[in-house]
Amino acid sequence: MTTTDITDITVELPEAFDPRWSRLPGIQVDGRRITIDPAEYFFRFESNTWLVAEWELVKGRLLDVDETAESAVEQLALGFIKQHGESTSDAARVLATAYEVYAYLFRDEHLTGLGLPQITAEHLRMLREAATLMALNKVEPDGRISNVGPCWFFPAATSVVFDLDDETGGLLDEVYHGGWFNEHRRIESIKAHAALGGRLVHGCQSVPDQSGGVVAPYGASMANFRNDLAAFKAGWIEQVHAHRVPPAA
Repeated sequence: MTTTDITDITVELPEAFDPRWSRLPGIQVDGRRITIDPAEYFFRFESNTWLVAEWELVKGRLLDVDETAESAVEQLALGFIKQHGESTSDAARVLATAYEVYAYLFRDEHLTGLGLPQITAEHLRMLREAATLMALNKVEPDGRISNVGPCWFFPAATSVVFDLDDETGGLLDEVYHGGWFNEHRRIESIKAHAALGGRLVHGCQSVPDQSGGVVAPYGASMANFRNDLAAFKAGWIEQVHAHRVPPAA
């Protein structure tokens, strides 16, 4: 369902990604180098522009700013995006920015104090990788979902790439949702996602529904978002699951 022409997307990131990402159509991983063929990778690709802000600006001017009774953290993030957000058609820049966002949000220091001993540093690496690729998904201000890749469906994609069983995949999805995070972590997430031009929103009711999420612009119609997602999710989740590797006999 690709309607926007674009050449292959190639980026070299600071961290080598798992080579099993190449199990999904249209993506090749060679260490730190990732190449995506949009025509093969995306289920829907109607927009090749994204809104981003420089991660160094987010670190220097937003992460340490506290909300007040007059200015909530969401207002701080929205104001920052209005001031520093830039439209780009450079998908590699989006991926590089997303890597920085998720390297920060899913850093290993969280492991000691947030109450999920089942989650390991390896699981955080999985989260960083999957969330980085999810940054190419896109929702328009009117709520229409313009870009959808397999990483929209977080548990389905991670079951293919990392051979996770349903229980572990669901637990990882909960961490991605932010259920692992306390309020301090939620505030951290809102600020960090300003680098990707919006806030992280989900189309699902926790693990049982598994409809994934996306960084959406502030003000996007969530009613339209919900309806658009409901129309396509089942068939595309099934297509992602089709790439699961059967367990060895």
